[in-house]
Amino acid sequence: MTLTYRQWLCYGVGHVFNDLCASMWFSYFVLYFHRVNNFTNSLVGILMFIGQFVDAVCTPLVGLESDRSLTGVWNYGRRKSWHLIGCLGVAVSFPFVFNLCIQCDKAPDWSQMFYYVPFVAIFQCGWAATQISHMALAPDLTDKDSERVSLYAIRNTFYIIAGIFVYLATFLLLHESAGEQKISLEDSPTFRTLTLIVLAFGGLCCLIFHLGLEEPKRVRHVSTYGPELCNVCGENTTKCTNPCTCLGEDGATSKPIISQPKIWRDWLKDKRFYQVAGLYMSARLVMNVGQVYMPLYVSESLELDKTFVAIIPLIVLISAFFSAFIVKTLITRVGVKLAYFLGTIFILGACNWMMFGKIGLYVIGPAILIGCGNSTLNVASQSFMAQLIGQHTNSGAFVVGSMSFCDKLANGLVILLIQQFQPCIRCCIYCNNYYKHVMVYGPGLACLLSLSILLIITFQDFTSNYKLKKPLLNTERIEGNSNIQHEKERSSDDNTGLLI
Repeated sequence: MTLTYRQWLCYGVGHVFNDLCASMWFSYFVLYFHRVNNFTNSLVGILMFIGQFVDAVCTPLVGLESDRSLTGVWNYGRRKSWHLIGCLGVAVSFPFVFNLCIQCDKAPDWSQMFYYVPFVAIFQCGWAATQISHMALAPDLTDKDSERVSLYAIRNTFYIIAGIFVYLATFLLLHESAGEQKISLEDSPTFRTLTLIVLAFGGLCCLIFHLGLEEPKRVRHVSTYGPELCNVCGENTTKCTNPCTCLGEDGATSKPIISQPKIWRDWLKDKRFYQVAGLYMSARLVMNVGQVYMPLYVSESLELDKTFVAIIPLIVLISAFFSAFIVKTLITRVGVKLAYFLGTIFILGACNWMMFGKIGLYVIGPAILIGCGNSTLNVASQSFMAQLIGQHTNSGAFVVGSMSFCDKLANGLVILLIQQFQPCIRCCIYCNNYYKHVMVYGPGLACLLSLSILLIITFQDFTSNYKLKKPLLNTERIEGNSNIQHEKERSSDDNTGLLI
């Protein structure tokens, strides 16, 4: 069944609250605790790592519990129930993260860190629950590869819109505030006001999502070791006595017969699972490391006015916004692998540009390239994930949660190491070149890692004993009874590779 415009819109806004908070978390967390709270670089890295670690642990657990449930809390839906729980967790904790320590702002840094840890942990647990449930909902809404890719593209578009909203609000608030040219303690009210704006707008988007989108009812499958199910009529294939019901009146079907549904143990034995996890993790490293350190690069390395900590990330997202409109077409025309490759080329081009010392306002050029690369990598990596899940939506949340586990743990470790190797305890002249090197080598090395994984996948496809017949986004109908058996064989775990 084709999705309606209402379903497209409501699904798109369902992750906006998370995206608003994520834009603040990744873009301004290190800057805020470094410049406003005046924490040491080491403590900032530890606090960021704690948040990422909690997020990483929660994601697969939420995925398992979401997959295990049939109807969710009070029959509200297994995905929407976790989404609502996550939104409530974010709402009650996030305002305390970007606020000075209440009644303890004069205390030592290490004691203030323990004040922030519970709020960071609750925020990250809630964020994980919302993210995983929302991503896992897309395969539940439709079984068409083209519509799943479109849902992720819309999700990416609203992520960009949410980021633009945050950076515009930040620019306006910083532009109106008086004080020093750089971010300082005097800007604390600005971040507090920004947090409240995010909370109000994000809450409205969550309300639209929960009131406007109905989650499809889940059909209980037999045990993984039970009989095969016909994915058209849901009957045991050994008892399916009326093929016309499955094939339709014209003897054709757009749904293959698949083997027994996978559970989490099956995914851990599949090498494709780890390859896609590597691609997704690399893409997220490129995006998040760049997002965290771009404001510091602009402020410390380029020594631009404090309003540029909002202007340059805004340019990145505007570039990503316009790129998002052509990413789906790009994947359709050239395939997801080549699209992912082009995304890494954009990022590597930006890294080479930023190597040339203090480029000043010419940083707009790398910002545009980063936006194009981020948008392409984000949609392509999620398309790889949706293709991997395929018809195995019964364990889709576990796949999404596991990918996010790798992504968040890697991000936390990388940022922790960057902060630990910072040459200054708080801030000094050595910060200038350090953040430039972070922006060049951080995303650059992540791109090289993703290219090596992509090369391995491509080599495997060319040397495979079975020719791949179904490209990504292929929605053509499979004609006749004879081809159904081919579809069944193609769904076999041993014979299926990553699609082009």
